[in-house]
Amino acid sequence: MKASRLLLAALVAAIPSYLLASEIKGLNVLMTSADAQTQMMGMVLSASVLNDRKKAVTITLCGPAANLALKEFTSPNVKKPDGSEANPKTALQGLMKAGASVSVCPLFLPNAGKEASSLIEGISVAKPPMVAAGLTNPEFHTASF
Repeated sequence: MKASRLLLAALVAAIPSYLLASEIKGLNVLMTSADAQTQMMGMVLSASVLNDRKKAVTITLCGPAANLALKEFTSPNVKKPDGSEANPKTALQGLMKAGASVSVCPLFLPNAGKEASSLIEGISVAKPPMVAAGLTNPEFHTASF
């Protein structure tokens, strides 16, 4: 009896955390890449988490990737495996409509010579304490693109 309890405890302890996905509430995405393919992969995986897994998605755009948040920025299309094209900025706006929270790094606007009014409606300027809280929340995974 004692041996079977120990065996059961060892098996439970050996289950990787990714198999316990029901405990995870969402995904933090930090996007910094200027590369449209990398941005698009971040959007595709975020959409899967949001729509397929029904988990929360929080995206923070920093550096060159923060250009996606600007009203006047046009991002290039990326070819998908089926031959059709997709656009990271359009995908980002679709994620927002589906419930993703999107913000830009607070250093982006002043260093780009832009004001908050330059941002697409619904995108905010990140507050470092809130981003840090999300990154250290054990109920969220974090991915960088």
